[in-house]
Amino acid sequence: MWPVRPRGRSVGRPGGLGPNVVELVSEAELAAKARALAERLEPGAVVWFEGDLGAGKTTMVKAMTKALGVASEATSPTYSLVHHYEGRRGPVFHVDCYRLGQPDDARDLDWERLSAGDVLLIEWPARAGAWAAAPTWRVRLAHADEADRRWIEVTR
Repeated sequence: MWPVRPRGRSVGRPGGLGPNVVELVSEAELAAKARALAERLEPGAVVWFEGDLGAGKTTMVKAMTKALGVASEATSPTYSLVHHYEGRRGPVFHVDCYRLGQPDDARDLDWERLSAGDVLLIEWPARAGAWAAAPTWRVRLAHADEADRRWIEVTR
């Protein structure tokens, strides 16, 4: 069920999200949700992050990589497309498909190698089309009426 009165205000249903909305969260709460999800990921997990620009996808990835034991802060691989990190359990790959002009541009990203790591985190997976590894977890984010709040939906 959608929350309707966070902080005493009525907030309309965000477009593009399904019926499994977890809640309306602040940026700090978003990072906490990401850390909690990271703890649940099994080896070989593929997590899709979907949502508009600035919805919190990279914020979640940063918190998740830290929770997975990555020593350096994750940065957006918008221009390089892929960043590789070493986590506690093995390789963590972060793919940002935003700059792909068409799905076939994702063909050369070596999805087999990326999927063989401990965790694969994919932002904007729809832009990679059928080339993107199938998700084991899916995170959808949407802006709320309040600037510092986001809707989040996590499904398995």
